[in-house]
Amino acid sequence: MITRPLGQTGLDVSLLTLGTMTWGQQNTESEAHAQIDQALAAGVNLLDAAEMYPVPPMEETYGATERIIGNWFSKTGRRNEVLLATKAMGPGMVSYVRGGPRLTREQVIAACEASLKRLQTDVIDLYQLHWPERPTNYFGKLSYTHNDRLGAPIEETLRALETLVQSGKVRHIGVSNETPWGVAEYLRLSRDAGLPRIASIQNPYSLLNRSFEIGLAEFAHREQVGLLAYSPLAFGMLSGKYLGDIWPANGRLTLFKRFSRYNGEQGVAATRAYVSLARDHGLDPVHLALAFVNQQPFVTSTIIGATTPTQLAANLASVAVELSDEVIKGIDALHQRYTIPCP
Repeated sequence: MITRPLGQTGLDVSLLTLGTMTWGQQNTESEAHAQIDQALAAGVNLLDAAEMYPVPPMEETYGATERIIGNWFSKTGRRNEVLLATKAMGPGMVSYVRGGPRLTREQVIAACEASLKRLQTDVIDLYQLHWPERPTNYFGKLSYTHNDRLGAPIEETLRALETLVQSGKVRHIGVSNETPWGVAEYLRLSRDAGLPRIASIQNPYSLLNRSFEIGLAEFAHREQVGLLAYSPLAFGMLSGKYLGDIWPANGRLTLFKRFSRYNGEQGVAATRAYVSLARDHGLDPVHLALAFVNQQPFVTSTIIGATTPTQLAANLASVAVELSDEVIKGIDALHQRYTIPCP
């Protein structure tokens, strides 16, 4: 397994990260534990979770994924073999968490302490902010709407994270679903006020959504705030399994129709073209999609998720795939035609 530096932390993380957002809903605890074992055996050293998981969020499953990971730590005693990442919720998604989650000082600290308890660990290696406090463009939102409301200031949030780092409960920090302005502000405050420096940014990145390249990729590369790329298979679309209006019985898009970000008309057309390109070159479409993300210089790690051992094995095998110049030219040509079909 290839490793890459996690920002300026001194830690090296595996090129692939094991995502966990299906655990506790689509996957049972025993299946989740088997996934951890399978991934670690392949050289993966980073698990990515969130207090909100599993997704889609529901009050009755809130925190289940972290509890499942904590039970694996307790059962196996292998906490020191993995790097652990999780996230604190921003505002607006649910009302049943802390009376409505925020990124205020009080709430960030409370969220972290609750996660530590569920995870049955004393420290989180990478603690991330799941989405911004302020209204801005994330989760596929289009068109910029001017809004002076910032909510909890970024400095307040960052000082709360500083408290967690100083207390030894968090080793390093990161952001998620952020914008170039947000990354710049976190870096400015770190530099000017001596506050902890963000090590990573976790945003969507795939053949169907290369919006990260416009503004954020340069930050990630030049400032060593590497991308932890989520949805590299666009909720499974890029595997090709949904083409032809086929809806696999246990497919995520079959079970949860609300997730329509990647299966609109443009997304289907682009997927069909990329799947055809892969097959023309004798590649598994999964490997084409993941290898493309893996090869980007601004990517620290690609977050893979699976619901079966077979899917996970296919994802893990992508580290051995290197796309030829001819394939890259084909991807570039399709990118001109389908520039960002699924923001």
